[in-house]
Amino acid sequence: MRTDRLVAILLMLQRREQVTAAEVARELEVSERTARRDLDALAMAGVPVYSMQGRSGGWRLVGGARTDLSGLTASEARALFLVAGQASAATPAVKAALRKLVQALPGPFRTQAEAAATSLVMDPQRWGAGRVERRSPRFLDELLDAVIRGVQVRLGYVDREGAVTERTVHPLGIVAKGPSWYLVAHTGAGRRTFRVDRVSSAEPTGDPVHRPEDFDLAASWREIADEVDRRRTPLELRAVCAPQAMGALRLMLGDRLQVGGSTADGRVEVVIRGHDEYTLACEIAGLVEWLEVTGPPGVRDHLVSIGNALVERHA
Repeated sequence: MRTDRLVAILLMLQRREQVTAAEVARELEVSERTARRDLDALAMAGVPVYSMQGRSGGWRLVGGARTDLSGLTASEARALFLVAGQASAATPAVKAALRKLVQALPGPFRTQAEAAATSLVMDPQRWGAGRVERRSPRFLDELLDAVIRGVQVRLGYVDREGAVTERTVHPLGIVAKGPSWYLVAHTGAGRRTFRVDRVSSAEPTGDPVHRPEDFDLAASWREIADEVDRRRTPLELRAVCAPQAMGALRLMLGDRLQVGGSTADGRVEVVIRGHDEYTLACEIAGLVEWLEVTGPPGVRDHLVSIGNALVERHA
């Protein structure tokens, strides 16, 4: 059973005095069967909870008891706050309740628990097309542990050409980008990003990480991802689009689409990023009824060629 669900249920009981299995299931986004099993397990483990039958029944703590949650081990506290952090799929109410637990933790655990809550970011939009299952690379746990404990790592790394290098890095955070995992770290050459599946060794040095006071992993990753996107899609296409086609355009292009203001005739100004003029022309050729390209001229020329080819082939 997951520690995050157990603690979340306890906090719900303390806050509301009585909960139903349906309420637990809804807030924790699990089935009612799982919620009942969790509640039963709490009672069997000795937690003073009991159920009341009937129309107004539910689960309560005996005598409104306040369970001492400060008995968590260091690893349990860290795991709990990973759940409560930015990468969590828990509801906002559960996240807020779990974060309040930091005040009940013993002092030695508190720093690492707070670090765990900001050490991981999930970015569901993958680079490239298609779907790939996310798998945990070999050294993911070691690197996440180094981020939470705030210790430097002697990192072995294999680059795209297969060359192996070794360097000491200051781990700042872990990011899941689509199916891939990345380490954001400070190095002698500045901030760098490393694909975790290319890490060949990770040995903590015990030396403390030098972490900028104003560092924010989510904001830092947005800067990194934006820069990568600009390099992958350096060309910007300018166009105006009929309002009824904006939904299709957003679905097709995702974060490569930037929406501007409205024109005098009610159309919407857009900027579309792409790799090259011909590829962009092919992508939007099916929307020419609603989309008018204003630049660059090369994309318009490719659209004309595509149109001529379609007429010749299918007229």
